[in-house]
Amino acid sequence: MYAQQPNAPVQSKGADAKYQGQMLYARLNSSANTPGAYGAAPGAGNMGAAGGHAGSNVGGQTMTDGDSEALYQLMVELFSATNREQALAELSRRRDQNPDLGVALWNAYGVMTILYQEIIAIYPLLNPPALTMPVSNRVCNSLALLQLVATHEQTRMQLLKANVPQLLYPFLSTTSKAKQYDNLRLTSLGVIGALVKYDSHEVISFFVATEFLPLCLKIMDIGSELCKVVATFIFQKIILDDGGFHYVTSHPKRLHTVLVILNNVVNQMVAMPSGRLLKSVTKCLIRLADNQKAKEEMREGMSEHLRDSTFAHVLAEDVSYRRLIYQLLVKLA
Repeated sequence: MYAQQPNAPVQSKGADAKYQGQMLYARLNSSANTPGAYGAAPGAGNMGAAGGHAGSNVGGQTMTDGDSEALYQLMVELFSATNREQALAELSRRRDQNPDLGVALWNAYGVMTILYQEIIAIYPLLNPPALTMPVSNRVCNSLALLQLVATHEQTRMQLLKANVPQLLYPFLSTTSKAKQYDNLRLTSLGVIGALVKYDSHEVISFFVATEFLPLCLKIMDIGSELCKVVATFIFQKIILDDGGFHYVTSHPKRLHTVLVILNNVVNQMVAMPSGRLLKSVTKCLIRLADNQKAKEEMREGMSEHLRDSTFAHVLAEDVSYRRLIYQLLVKLA
């Protein structure tokens, strides 16, 4: 399947290839030697001012010209059907080396098209389920690079305006509990989480308008613990926005569905509690209690496990969770 993708961009030859290579390298080199930072993938730190040709400091490590050249070469290798899989894996592994790698990926000729093709190529393997772990890992590496673009302030909105997140919706709609599918859902949620974490009304409006919420709620209900945590975080960000809050609470049936799913998430944790997930669910309930209809329904139908001693050990160990539960109960009183 991956031997050669149709219409895949091919690397230019002669002067065009030389110009393309110079532009890729210039972008990476410029990123390594200009001030700026962003809260990106784990481990990425703030960049200091340029330190001459010796390199700059990224996350406490020196970013050298050699590092930029290595990233550039890996980007060039994406154009080779033979080397692409290894290049994707290595770029994903090194994604913390340059905090502006997302900008370089977005602006490099043909690179984003390659990432899109990697994503679309596995659609036929989703239903009926035929995805293998190696293929899943390959696509997850592409999604990890896409997350860099989603995180960076210079490319975040461009990615959104190009409707790229919708390419991930087929992955989120899968129901197989096999690890390769769960990894696909989790990494896709990571891209969307990177977009919503900055509390942009435009971003939230996009996900409301493109019917992302049913997919998010389904994962909250039946996903793995990690997927539930990320999906609930995303849902929390959506309802913190006034537009997202209105969308959820303005329709009685939709509001009831949301409250039922949040109750299901709580009830499913009785056997195996998760402090992170409990806090996320509680924050969602606190926000929804700002709506009078939601508050009335929660008074009558909220899971008793949030009121009794079911999660007593979490309450005992986590002060922030105790405060959240107290705030919720006071709000419902």
